[in-house]
Amino acid sequence: MEYYCPLMRDKITAGDEMKTLIKSFVNGILTIVPIILVIFVIYKTFLFLDGLLGNTLRPYLKDDYIPGIGLLTTIILITLLGWLSTKFITGTIVRLLDIWLEKIPVVKTIYSVIKDTVQSFLGEKKSFSKVVLVVIPGTEMRSMGFITSEQLEEFYSPLKDHVAVYVPQTFQVAGFTFLIPKEQVEVVDVKPEDAMKFILSGGMTSTKQKGK
Repeated sequence: MEYYCPLMRDKITAGDEMKTLIKSFVNGILTIVPIILVIFVIYKTFLFLDGLLGNTLRPYLKDDYIPGIGLLTTIILITLLGWLSTKFITGTIVRLLDIWLEKIPVVKTIYSVIKDTVQSFLGEKKSFSKVVLVVIPGTEMRSMGFITSEQLEEFYSPLKDHVAVYVPQTFQVAGFTFLIPKEQVEVVDVKPEDAMKFILSGGMTSTKQKGK
């Protein structure tokens, strides 16, 4: 004989509805939060770049100032300076300024780091263009990184057979720089941006790509 209990049915229904609401909430977080964060980062980056010259132009333009003018002016100015640096007179001035900055104590260290970092990403010989696997000493485990320099002999002659490998840490931009013998470095055919996403996400991006 079967018994019908309306109260128990209501409890089951309420529980299913709660699970549905929680699942919808989690799906909302997984879908919306990354979009919001990307928009927030783009917005903050835009405000920063626009403010480089925008804060100088705003007092003169007052109500006529349109958001983005500062960013556009910055791009035009950088392009103009880049063009002038290729000319004889202005290029000579830029080179003299470069030499002068590299001779000032303390300033030369900061300038060299910024200059080398920018050139490593935008210069002809880009760093982070070669993805490598390195074996963790004493184990069979491997770590993924990027070759940042293959000319260590200029830095320290005994390291002529070594390369500098930068290994980022998961879920953050910090990392370690290791000086490793060339024969212990395995170059892999992986795009640098894919390798960076793989490392920073703790390997989760590879699962998503495989699912696609």
